[in-house]
Amino acid sequence: MNKKLKTEAVDHLFQAILTLQNPEECYTFFEDVCTVNELLSLSQRYEVAKMLREKRTYLEIAEKTGASTATISRVNRSLNYGNDGYDMVFSRLKEKER
Repeated sequence: MNKKLKTEAVDHLFQAILTLQNPEECYTFFEDVCTVNELLSLSQRYEVAKMLREKRTYLEIAEKTGASTATISRVNRSLNYGNDGYDMVFSRLKEKER
Protein backbone atom coordinates (compact mmCIF):
# COMPACT_ATOMS: atom_id res chain seq x y z
CA MET A 1 0.00 0.00 0.00
CA ASN A 2 1.23 3.46 -0.86
CA LYS A 3 2.03 5.19 2.44
CA LYS A 4 1.26 8.61 0.92
CA LEU A 5 -2.25 7.39 0.13
CA LYS A 6 -2.98 6.05 3.64
CA THR A 7 -4.43 9.06 5.44
CA GLU A 8 -7.29 9.60 7.83
CA ALA A 9 -9.22 11.43 5.11
CA VAL A 10 -8.85 8.52 2.67
CA ASP A 11 -9.89 6.12 5.43
CA HIS A 12 -13.04 8.21 5.95
CA LEU A 13 -13.81 8.20 2.22
CA PHE A 14 -13.42 4.42 1.99
CA GLN A 15 -15.61 3.91 5.06
CA ALA A 16 -18.27 6.06 3.40
CA ILE A 17 -18.00 4.04 0.17
CA LEU A 18 -18.39 0.80 2.11
CA THR A 19 -21.81 1.99 3.35
CA LEU A 20 -23.20 2.12 -0.20
CA GLN A 21 -25.69 -0.69 -0.74
CA ASN A 22 -26.51 -0.73 -4.45
CA PRO A 23 -25.60 0.82 -7.81
CA GLU A 24 -28.19 3.60 -7.43
CA GLU A 25 -26.59 4.70 -4.15
CA CYS A 26 -23.19 4.58 -5.87
CA TYR A 27 -24.47 6.88 -8.61
CA THR A 28 -25.90 9.28 -6.03
CA PHE A 29 -22.71 9.41 -3.97
CA PHE A 30 -20.14 9.43 -6.77
CA GLU A 31 -21.99 12.09 -8.74
CA ASP A 32 -21.56 14.34 -5.70
CA VAL A 33 -17.95 13.35 -4.97
CA CYS A 34 -16.49 13.19 -8.51
CA THR A 35 -16.73 15.26 -11.63
CA VAL A 36 -18.26 13.53 -14.62
CA ASN A 37 -14.81 13.29 -16.23
CA GLU A 38 -13.25 11.78 -13.10
CA LEU A 39 -15.92 9.11 -12.90
CA LEU A 40 -15.68 8.36 -16.62
CA SER A 41 -11.88 8.07 -16.31
CA LEU A 42 -12.19 5.59 -13.43
CA SER A 43 -14.73 3.49 -15.32
CA GLN A 44 -12.57 3.60 -18.45
CA ARG A 45 -9.55 2.27 -16.53
CA TYR A 46 -11.66 -0.52 -15.11
CA GLU A 47 -12.88 -1.50 -18.61
CA VAL A 48 -9.29 -1.39 -19.89
CA ALA A 49 -8.20 -3.71 -17.07
CA LYS A 50 -11.00 -6.17 -17.86
CA MET A 51 -10.05 -6.21 -21.53
CA LEU A 52 -6.35 -6.64 -20.77
CA ARG A 53 -7.20 -9.66 -18.59
CA GLU A 54 -9.18 -11.01 -21.56
CA LYS A 55 -5.94 -10.75 -23.58
CA ARG A 56 -7.32 -8.10 -25.93
CA THR A 57 -4.82 -6.07 -27.94
CA TYR A 58 -4.02 -2.44 -27.22
CA LEU A 59 -5.63 -1.53 -30.55
CA GLU A 60 -8.88 -3.35 -29.69
CA ILE A 61 -8.95 -1.73 -26.25
CA ALA A 62 -8.26 1.75 -27.60
CA GLU A 63 -10.99 1.40 -30.22
CA LYS A 64 -13.61 0.06 -27.78
CA THR A 65 -12.87 2.31 -24.78
CA GLY A 66 -11.35 5.42 -26.33
CA ALA A 67 -8.40 5.08 -23.92
CA SER A 68 -5.00 6.30 -25.02
CA THR A 69 -2.12 3.85 -25.27
CA ALA A 70 -0.57 5.68 -22.31
CA THR A 71 -3.65 4.90 -20.19
CA ILE A 72 -3.68 1.30 -21.37
CA SER A 73 0.03 0.96 -20.50
CA ARG A 74 -0.54 2.50 -17.05
CA VAL A 75 -3.37 0.06 -16.32
CA ASN A 76 -1.30 -2.83 -17.65
CA ARG A 77 1.54 -1.84 -15.32
CA SER A 78 -0.91 -1.84 -12.39
CA LEU A 79 -2.17 -5.29 -13.38
CA ASN A 80 1.36 -6.69 -13.60
CA TYR A 81 3.19 -4.83 -10.83
CA GLY A 82 0.49 -3.28 -8.65
CA ASN A 83 -1.24 -4.43 -5.49
CA ASP A 84 -3.55 -6.95 -7.24
CA GLY A 85 -6.60 -4.80 -6.54
CA TYR A 86 -8.09 -5.34 -9.99
CA ASP A 87 -7.62 -9.10 -9.77
CA MET A 88 -9.16 -9.19 -6.29
CA VAL A 89 -12.29 -7.48 -7.63
CA PHE A 90 -12.42 -9.57 -10.81
CA SER A 91 -12.17 -12.75 -8.75
CA ARG A 92 -14.94 -11.67 -6.39
CA LEU A 93 -17.24 -10.67 -9.24
CA LYS A 94 -16.61 -13.97 -11.01
CA GLU A 95 -17.40 -15.85 -7.80
CA LYS A 96 -20.57 -13.80 -7.34
CA GLU A 97 -21.75 -14.78 -10.85
CA ARG A 98 -21.69 -18.47 -9.90
